[in-house]
This record gives sequence, C-alpha cells and structure tokens, in this order.
Amino acid sequence: QVQLVESGGGLVQPGGSLRLSCAASGSIFGFNVMGWYRQAPGKERELVATVTSDGSTNYADSAKGRFTISRDSAKNTVYLQMNSLKSEDTAVYYCNTMCRVNRISPYRDYWGQGTQVTVSS
Repeated sequence: QVQLVESGGGLVQPGGSLRLSCAASGSIFGFNVMGWYRQAPGKERELVATVTSDGSTNYADSAKGRFTISRDSAKNTVYLQMNSLKSEDTAVYYCNTMCRVNRISPYRDYWGQGTQVTVSS
C-alpha cells in the first residue's frame, strides 16, 4: 500500500509564503498523479493543484499565479510552494496520490492525514 506524510503547514501572515511537502512511501507502479487538496471549515474538500508523473500540472483558479506544485519523482515527494497567501487560503491541506501498486492492481486514491495552514495577522 501507499502512505503519505505531509509537512510544512503552520501560521503565516497575509502576503507570506509557505512550502508544503508530501512524501509517499510504499510501492507505486507506473503512471500516477500527486496533488494537493484543501478543506476549509464548513466547506467541501477542493482541488488545489496536481502534477502527473510525466510532469503535467493542473491548478485551481484560486491557486494560479500564486501556488506552484512540483515533484521529485526519485523521492516520490510532491511540494506545494504557496506565495501571496490570503486569509481565504486557511484550510487543512491534504496530499493525494492516484496510483496503482503493481501492474494488475486498479488505480485508487490515497490520502495523507492533512496539515493545517492558517493565514492570519
């Protein structure tokens, strides 16, 4: 199976920056997608950004121009650089991977435990 461990959350002032990291352990076979989602209090979980194993990225409109997703495939690690943070970015950020563990297993989603990001003065 696959385990995801996030780090890098915390409290930051509006306009500040944070970098989230997520390390995946376990067996990941072939093409996969890694990404970040977030959930604010009282709201549904939403996509922030994703990156595929061949480097294609996708961003939510709210993240475009401020957030950058990247990955180190050798380390099975995905990063989210967040700049120009706003109070509305406050949420629990979850790491996700959609992958399979061997040639014959189905693709499935795996989630990290989440890391809190609070943007406040």
